[in-house]
Amino acid sequence: MISRKGYYEKTRSYYMHHDTISAILVGIKNASLRKKHIVRLPYNSMTSKIAKILQEEGLINHWKESINKEGRKSIYITLQYQTKKKISAITDLKRASKLGVRLYVNYTDIPQILGGLGISILSTSQGIMSDKQAKKQGLGGEILCYIW
Repeated sequence: MISRKGYYEKTRSYYMHHDTISAILVGIKNASLRKKHIVRLPYNSMTSKIAKILQEEGLINHWKESINKEGRKSIYITLQYQTKKKISAITDLKRASKLGVRLYVNYTDIPQILGGLGISILSTSQGIMSDKQAKKQGLGGEILCYIW
């Protein structure tokens, strides 16, 4: 029989392994709602690319890769807050393409989030990039998520 803690750890790692983007979004959203400054996420190339885009767009302060004692890589993301009341620069995050239903768009059909205040992150033939970069390069692709 598996203890409840063991069951939780197994199911948690299962979901993080199979839907990396949702794990990233949920981790950032939960930290933002709890007014935490730093989020630790498991490392993979998708996480680092999304963190880089968020930093370029001014939604996070910075991020860094780190290796713990067991040799596992993690990414630490420092969230950005405005004013002393800790109002997060990230209001909400939403997964666009899901595991069962993918959302593909041409570069002319990339949606504008909140009149340009938010961003979309796309997976294109040239890699993962923001909606602004994709439009500039004339690339469409799979919309991974919306952030505003």
